[in-house]
Amino acid sequence: MVRTRFAPSPTGFLHIGSARTALFSWAFAKHNSGEFILRVEDTDVERSTQESVDSILDAMKWLDLNYDEGPYFQMQRMDRYKEVIQQMLENGTAYYCYCSKEELDKLREEQMANKEKPRYNRKCLNNHNHDTSRKPVVRFKNPTEGSVVWNDLVKGCIEISNSELDDLIIARSDGTPTYNFCVVVDDWDMKITHVTRGDDHVNNTPRQINILQALGAPIPQYAHLPMILRDDGQKMSKRRDPVSVMQYEEMGVLPEALLNYLSRLCWGHGDEEVFSIQQFVEWFNLDNISPSPARFDMKKLFWVNAQHIKAMTNADLLQVLAPRLSKLNLDIDTLDINAILDLVKTRGDNLNVIAQEIAYFYLPQELNPEDVTKHLTDDARKVLSDFAVYVNALTDWSLDAIKALIKEFCAKHNVKMPQLGMSLRLKLCGTTQTPSFDAVIYILGKNNVLDRLAK
Repeated sequence: MVRTRFAPSPTGFLHIGSARTALFSWAFAKHNSGEFILRVEDTDVERSTQESVDSILDAMKWLDLNYDEGPYFQMQRMDRYKEVIQQMLENGTAYYCYCSKEELDKLREEQMANKEKPRYNRKCLNNHNHDTSRKPVVRFKNPTEGSVVWNDLVKGCIEISNSELDDLIIARSDGTPTYNFCVVVDDWDMKITHVTRGDDHVNNTPRQINILQALGAPIPQYAHLPMILRDDGQKMSKRRDPVSVMQYEEMGVLPEALLNYLSRLCWGHGDEEVFSIQQFVEWFNLDNISPSPARFDMKKLFWVNAQHIKAMTNADLLQVLAPRLSKLNLDIDTLDINAILDLVKTRGDNLNVIAQEIAYFYLPQELNPEDVTKHLTDDARKVLSDFAVYVNALTDWSLDAIKALIKEFCAKHNVKMPQLGMSLRLKLCGTTQTPSFDAVIYILGKNNVLDRLAK
């Protein structure tokens, strides 16, 4: 059975690049009727926080990337790691190292001066004359000959000579195991068959494969995903880019739209641009991932978001809008919300804009002084006053009747349609940016229209 995992470190929010990694790992498991595991790698005690854990879990829930097992926490598995390290010490695939930091720094300086690759010289492997007052670290006895070769499902065949690898520290002097070792034991115990992660982990892979081989454990297949860059080719930065998943929720992006867009970063299915998560799972395969870095185009994301908003039923759209409308204190029962949604859901590319457009019907905006000066002149006010008389006299309150009334009024008063529309929009909604003003008038109803024109 295919078993994949997503293993974030709780040292901050869920990064947008990590979300794509989680998506690809989740989709591959679902595509193959497998299982997706969530594992929290929290061994960095100084930087890991419960707030970060909660943030990651909240983001996974919002994205609806449901996991079959977990979340597992590495700090709760310390006894298991120590048990495996003891076994390795006993069978000779690991050894204690008592060298001080000063000794290691001096060794490194000498190797650099001789233009040699810095690596541990195995002083403590066979020399038993140790300073036992010093707490040792534990090193993995890496093979010195041959190469580590694996067929990366994204990058193709990768070969790393063992002579390039060091005797990795797998336990610190205080006994806590290190990242590369914990990952290996976790993948082994959790029977992970496919590891999908960012290509910044490529250098870790040969070390982890060697440890797995030393343990007699099966080797997963690896797929290293390329980076996601800004649209200008630079690295994304939290100082200037929205890189936290939940920032996109705040920006009014639907989770299904964000997943749709992320899925297209280094993966494709013909010319398909907009599709459901179910379609993505059906189509997805790790073989179709490009090894080249992807560029994050914010405009394209919001275009995709707009397409998903347009495709939603009014009931579903109202449900996702509910938290935003609640903050605006709107009593949506006073107007035909379905008619409003039909009008506005094609006009915005995010939920915040849609919610604000809905709000115009219930709570007219404060008038912008510049708009008042430009569009509510004395002549315009006279036109609106005359128009109110026509509205008051209308007995057939239908959209067709309102359209006919507007046409008749403009003809008799020699008023151009755009001129009337701008001033009407301002008086009725407080903004010059609304849907067709005949539809706005119809939805508001006669009493609301007359009241707002009279103010």
